[in-house]
Amino acid sequence: MHGWLILDKPLGLGSTQGVAAVKRALRDGGYSKVKVGHGGTLDPLATGVLPIALGEATKLAGRLLDGDKVYEFTVGFGEETDTLDLEGRVIASSDVRPTVVQVAAVLPRFTGLIEQVPPAYSALKVDGERAYDLARAGEEVVLASRSVRVHSLLRHPGVEPGSVSLPERTSAAPWIPAQGRDDGVKQVTLTAHVSKGTYIRSLARDIAHALGTVGHVTHLRRTRAGPFDLSRAISLDKLSEAGKARTLEHHLLPLGAGLDDIPALSLTPDQAGALRQGRVLAGIDAADGVTLATLDDVPQALVEIVGGAVRVVRGFNL
Repeated sequence: MHGWLILDKPLGLGSTQGVAAVKRALRDGGYSKVKVGHGGTLDPLATGVLPIALGEATKLAGRLLDGDKVYEFTVGFGEETDTLDLEGRVIASSDVRPTVVQVAAVLPRFTGLIEQVPPAYSALKVDGERAYDLARAGEEVVLASRSVRVHSLLRHPGVEPGSVSLPERTSAAPWIPAQGRDDGVKQVTLTAHVSKGTYIRSLARDIAHALGTVGHVTHLRRTRAGPFDLSRAISLDKLSEAGKARTLEHHLLPLGAGLDDIPALSLTPDQAGALRQGRVLAGIDAADGVTLATLDDVPQALVEIVGGAVRVVRGFNL
């Protein structure tokens, strides 16, 4: 069992609990004991894509932390909470409700390379302590601004109850709302494609502030993490059923699925043996960069190529 199980994490479940659910399904099916880890934390109040690595794929779990993510999220206007989501207590309120035109106008300001202050309730460390532990203890938490990249920030194609979806931004004429739709809205649902380290809760807070009001995240769903999306995700119920029926392998994606964004290098048996011994291959005609080295389509190692020299970054025992 070497590869990936993609969970569609439900509301209220932590990432560690997701790992525990996979371990339980493996035990229920009588599978051999295997190392299990997750490829990126997803808050209990968020749902969606949670990649779970099994066996040799756990060597790649950390790589997903550096990958881009895509989220659907709803910003509720009028109240800001200390956690910037539904879990916290209200610390500010406003009667201002932006129009859809006003919201559409500020979105470009939050696209590209932006500066962002992480939430006080985050896992970042301050003097060796988790920020959320300090915040829960009533201490003031001041976190430094950081640069993150928002590749795109667009309307969600669906409409959440009580919200108004924003128009797609195009290079054509600006969108003009239909008559009667330019009233202030209580909430709006967006889709964001973001880089590593981007906090959607901070993004929601800052969008609300730019609109002259306050807000917090009322709905958050991750639809993509690195190369994985919801198309191959399974629910906890299906996970449990597959474990008991001993059909988990039907849902298992290969180890290489976590590396779909990089090229592959086909090796000869002699070259594969040399890499396994820790030797450097020279004179390889391939572009510089990180590559998946394979032998007969079986992953051998994650390698880095520089000037025709191939060095192992992470070897696999398959």
